Amino acid sequence: MAGIAGGEACFKMDRGGTFHVNATPSPPEPWLRGTLTEVSAVPRAVLHALELADEDLRKWGASLSDAELNAQPHGLPSIAFQLRHISRSIDRLLTYAEGKPLSGEQLDALGQESQPDASAQDLFDELSASLTMAAARIRALAKSDLEQPRSVGKKALSTTLGGLLVHVADHTQRHVGQAITTAKILLAERHR
Repeated sequence: MAGIAGGEACFKMDRGGTFHVNATPSPPEPWLRGTLTEVSAVPRAVLHALELADEDLRKWGASLSDAELNAQPHGLPSIAFQLRHISRSIDRLLTYAEGKPLSGEQLDALGQESQPDASAQDLFDELSASLTMAAARIRALAKSDLEQPRSVGKKALSTTLGGLLVHVADHTQRHVGQAITTAKILLAERHR
């Protein structure tokens, strides 16, 4: 059986391409580790979701080559796109959470998310920087009234600070799931 992802894999795949659960116990998810107790519940949940995203993306993406990270199996968005989109959308959503409009630089970066030929090093460096900055920004917002009104996008759609923080978590996890699914396809295709 070949291990999936680097280090201790949570799944293994046999020669026939069937995934099997690895019996090696994994640590509990971040929200069950008793960490970040100094942060109030909603921002803490967002921080834990971002920690889980980082762990899952590294677990499933660490063993993939640059070519695999940029591949679009069956027309799916590449993992490179998912990593860039996660990093950059967190920045954009937190900008709205801070009550600010997006900058020209952020809009330009949005247009570059689908660029091919990204390296694993660059992608994971951008992800690390994004998550580090996001954690600091979320902590800064943590003591704010989560019911404060906020607006999103050119249409200034109405939401709240709390709504934006929760969306940072759920949007990130949605794209992590897509990246994991693509990684599983790519890893299965290695064995065909």
